[in-house]
Amino acid sequence: MQIFKASVQYGDWKGTAAADNADPRGIHELLREKGLMSKTDFLIGVHVYIGEIHGGQVTPPHITALLLEGVDNYESAEAALRATPDPINLKEVKIKITLNEFIGLFKRFSIAISPRGLDITGREYSTGAEGEE
Repeated sequence: MQIFKASVQYGDWKGTAAADNADPRGIHELLREKGLMSKTDFLIGVHVYIGEIHGGQVTPPHITALLLEGVDNYESAEAALRATPDPINLKEVKIKITLNEFIGLFKRFSIAISPRGLDITGREYSTGAEGEE
């Protein structure tokens, strides 16, 4: 069994991520264009993993889309998830694109991480403006 959660080998940094759908071509459209998602599949999750990075060279990402089969809209997917105990039966689809292409499937993309054990998720903070622009 797998758990839908970001993880890496050591977990030195943890946090949250958020993204806005792109207009007009986002990840849903890409999956349909590539024939990876049918009209009766609903995209329920995306997992991105970037492996070993040496010398500043980013390796190609491993991108997996998780599809809920037999539903075609948000309301049906929500009802199906509520009615289904774990484990949820999902279809896994691998997407072969670059990291730049993946990020380009969203209008905005944000990742916030902090060192393990120093979780500041949801905390208010103030700061002076320093650093590069």
